[in-house]
Amino acid sequence: MVTRFAPSPTGRLHVGHGWSALMAMDMARAAGGAFRLRIEDIDCTRSRPEHVAGIVEDLRWLGVAWDGEVIFQSERLDRYEAALRRLREMRLLYPCFCSRADILASAGAPHEPEGTIYPGTCRALSDAERARRMAAGDPHAWRIDMAGAVSRTGSLHWTALPFPPGAGPGAAIAADPLAAGDVVLARKDAPASYHLSCTLDDAAMGVTHVLRGHDLFAATHVHRLLQALLDLPAPVYLHHPLLLGADGRRLAKRSGSIALADLRAQGADPARLAADLRAGRFPVGISLGEA
Repeated sequence: MVTRFAPSPTGRLHVGHGWSALMAMDMARAAGGAFRLRIEDIDCTRSRPEHVAGIVEDLRWLGVAWDGEVIFQSERLDRYEAALRRLREMRLLYPCFCSRADILASAGAPHEPEGTIYPGTCRALSDAERARRMAAGDPHAWRIDMAGAVSRTGSLHWTALPFPPGAGPGAAIAADPLAAGDVVLARKDAPASYHLSCTLDDAAMGVTHVLRGHDLFAATHVHRLLQALLDLPAPVYLHHPLLLGADGRRLAKRSGSIALADLRAQGADPARLAADLRAGRFPVGISLGEA
């Protein structure tokens, strides 16, 4: 078994991150496997080197120890471009010139974890129009033609384990990537989206079991599709409930959630905190959300 923890260096880790990292590490250790650390640092607009150092510091303070070297996504850009090139050769990608305002203005668009489902505007552009706009240097992302991709792979399934780890056997989940629409695989401001980079890196790192928050359950349908298209192995997934703050909203870096660094500064005992988190006892004001 190989598990991993894969934070983005856009701020200090909060209690929920520590809880998730401990679970992933413990899951691997209990099975005699390995636990890896990956830094997802390709968002140039928000990633900061000081946050990388903070993540390492916070994890070590909490007693989280990983195997092997830390993997940095910023050192794997050639792998992402190779995958994009392969998907283009399959004629499954198309450039999207729409702005966020354009997409938000689309009528009746439902919302998913990544935002508004794309209405497919640029999918209908002619090859000549795409070439003209790209030659003019118009900013663009690369989207996958989801209907075309699904027709290529056929029906797919992925395995979901129940929470908490070790609670029982896995269940087969029918993948439904069409529900996500034509998702972005390479952003205008980043060489790869979360969907593509995460899928490729989990395979390259030999990850067999992915433990992550339930907010990423829907993304797993897309990841299973990419695994099939790119001939990658499919890990087993365990999506844990999210921790909620006193306001009932999920913990997030941007909302000032309780940071591990703050607890350390207040003199918290890391061994006791780790034991409490493992036992499902959280700091005052934090509760476990629904699965």
